[in-house]
Amino acid sequence: MARFGSHRTSALLVALAAALTLSACKPDSQTATTEPAKDATAASAGQGAALPAQEARAIARDAYLWGFPMVENYKALYQQAIDSGGPNFHAPLNQIGSAANVATPKDTAIITPNSDTPYSFLWMDLRAEPVVISIPAIGTQRYFSVQLIDLYTYNFAYINQALTQGKAGTYMVAGPDWKGETPKGVDKVFKADTQFAYGLMRTQLFNPKDLDNVKKLQAQYKAQPLSAFAGTPPPPAAPKVDFPPYDAGKANGLGFFSYLNFLTQYAPLDADVRDRFARIGIEPGKPFDEASLSPETKQALLDGIADADKDLQAVTARVNAGELTSAAFFGTRDFIKGNYLYRFAGAKTGIYGNSASEADYQPYFVDGKGEPADGAKHDYVLRFAKGQLPPTKAFWSITMYDGKTKLLVDNPLNRYLINSPMLSSLKRDADGGITLYVQHASPGKDKESNWLPAPNGPFYAVLRNYSPEPSVIDHSWKKPPLEPVR
Repeated sequence: MARFGSHRTSALLVALAAALTLSACKPDSQTATTEPAKDATAASAGQGAALPAQEARAIARDAYLWGFPMVENYKALYQQAIDSGGPNFHAPLNQIGSAANVATPKDTAIITPNSDTPYSFLWMDLRAEPVVISIPAIGTQRYFSVQLIDLYTYNFAYINQALTQGKAGTYMVAGPDWKGETPKGVDKVFKADTQFAYGLMRTQLFNPKDLDNVKKLQAQYKAQPLSAFAGTPPPPAAPKVDFPPYDAGKANGLGFFSYLNFLTQYAPLDADVRDRFARIGIEPGKPFDEASLSPETKQALLDGIADADKDLQAVTARVNAGELTSAAFFGTRDFIKGNYLYRFAGAKTGIYGNSASEADYQPYFVDGKGEPADGAKHDYVLRFAKGQLPPTKAFWSITMYDGKTKLLVDNPLNRYLINSPMLSSLKRDADGGITLYVQHASPGKDKESNWLPAPNGPFYAVLRNYSPEPSVIDHSWKKPPLEPVR
């Protein structure tokens, strides 16, 4: 999972669990989750009609739940494809940029980073014409995927091993206004619901010596406009877009609604929220006139944003008990079924998570006794009984993160994860099982092959499973507990 944000680990844990236990955001609900603001009368920014502060607050809460994933998505779009002088820039729109490395503790831009699969990035402007993506022959042994994500953050399609069977292929991504037959030479067409879309590409790295092979594959990924692919004259260019610079301070305050008005030009408001959100000034392409708002209205809108965040601070039990995973937060529009709270939780805790059929994520925030994992207090073991390794069609990994920074953990082995490609180097127990030693200090030279180094303090680990077997998806396979031994 790619990660963006700066929330603390405790907030992450609470957010994951809370989203699993709360009902979906109901756009017609006007019940705030905390004590409402004083019943002052506030002027609606959009309609100019009198709007009670309590109602403005409730609408702002729902708008933040609905729109936060889009604004967080825009953060990545702007930094990776628009801000060419920025540290996170990869390539302009409709071009692929690759990061030919995996994350280390020195990489701080993304929290809870995946260190298994080097990424390639493709932001697509689909307004004038579709984009054609060409994939090289990768074979059946190496995992790869192109996760296609719209501006709402729905995963609307995948180009992956299940589709290509390891062979070369050519695929087209079209915007909502495109009409026509599948062009000659294109294997399949995928239709996005928004005018801009994201192709997030993952290519499995088997081990450090395999990096050059990954680089060669990344260099063969290709994106081009349909006209260039077909050798036809290009259509008229789409109007130039004045992309507003992303500013975290603005996005976390009333400026959030300005970003939302900009984005809904290219990703229409859902019908069930459109009229209601307009009452506080959320209208596609229009400026959000923050300066004209009364102090009461400003406070009501800010309180609504705070209410949305508090919705994620409820119960952690279901996540920690393993009853549900983050897979509930990511998928197609049909899979999410209008549950804006789940989509919000996904963006808050780990934007761009894969759909359940593509990857499964199971966190270890607490040990087998329900206590927060802490390398300063305990050493731990994680034991997979014989025949009980994570069932997968591709590969699995367990990655360690510092509980305070949410980044990878520096250690003398430069080992940040243990994964299934490493199985041949791990020592087996007498009965054929595998015991991993999860602790800060070395467990001893004879056990270091199975050591996953932890920080000298709070930590969490994430079990990722790419192309999981059905027993993982339906939860009939259970991950083993993290057991304290000291």
